[in-house]
Amino acid sequence: MWGRRDMNDLLFELPLPDYFDLNACLAYMNRSPLECLFRPDNEGVNRLFMPEGKPLLVRLTTAAEQPPRLQVTLLSGAVPGAEATAGLVRYIVEWFDLDRDLAPFYGIAGRDPLLQPLAVSERGLRIIGIPDLFEALCWAILGQQVNLAFAYRLKHRLTAEYGTSLEYEGHTYYHFPAPEVFLEVTQEELCSLQLTRNKARTVLEVAALIAGGGLSREELLALPSPEEAEARLLKLRGIGPWTSQYVRMRCLRDTTAYPTGDVGLQNAVKFLTGMDRKPTPAELLELAVPWKGWEAYATFYLWRALY
Repeated sequence: MWGRRDMNDLLFELPLPDYFDLNACLAYMNRSPLECLFRPDNEGVNRLFMPEGKPLLVRLTTAAEQPPRLQVTLLSGAVPGAEATAGLVRYIVEWFDLDRDLAPFYGIAGRDPLLQPLAVSERGLRIIGIPDLFEALCWAILGQQVNLAFAYRLKHRLTAEYGTSLEYEGHTYYHFPAPEVFLEVTQEELCSLQLTRNKARTVLEVAALIAGGGLSREELLALPSPEEAEARLLKLRGIGPWTSQYVRMRCLRDTTAYPTGDVGLQNAVKFLTGMDRKPTPAELLELAVPWKGWEAYATFYLWRALY
């Protein structure tokens, strides 16, 4: 799936599918300077990984020559072994949804008056995933009923306090903490970072469940349908429909996920349609009938109308 070159810093290359544009993805990833888990610029993105517990800082760019390839180069750390490299490949493929054929989505979007302009302006944008279940759940929990900027600040505080970091060329790179880290953490400690008591409790309960093997991404993906995965998530205290839909979309790579309770989605539709109020969930469901099977991608593109 990847090929090594006789270059010290190049770890591997990944073939790129049709309808992929790293620049479109970077534009989305650059939407907030408060993001702490990766550092994008105009040409690529740097991210800290921890394969086998060892810090590995890599940079993703696209090859200048044809055929189109995603190049993954080593910035800091030891060259990983075959197993760790394979895990890194899987993560990046899921991070950028690289094995998805977007031709059907663009066929739908090209016939839809709401999506058509976005399908042109954002051509090649992929859903930027969160392949780690604990990170995805925490990000969704932190984002409940707060604005995006404050959610980013909460994530930064949580990551800086309990995660791993690496200094490189004047920047601090962070890796999100593993659920096991929170087994000895108290609600009061999380509340001191400005999490509400409910959010702190939910983060700790989810961490304990995942660390103890009671919940995993593999388990959710093995269920017969995305709806059953959502039902499993909804059994968790503090996890509601918006959070479960968000995790289906960003972590479980479910293209049918459709968070009708998402304020960003509501505001995007209101803005693009000229409505004098936010659309109701029923109106959003009716609007999405032509998008069947691609609701998550429609949502992701509609968000780009706002940020």
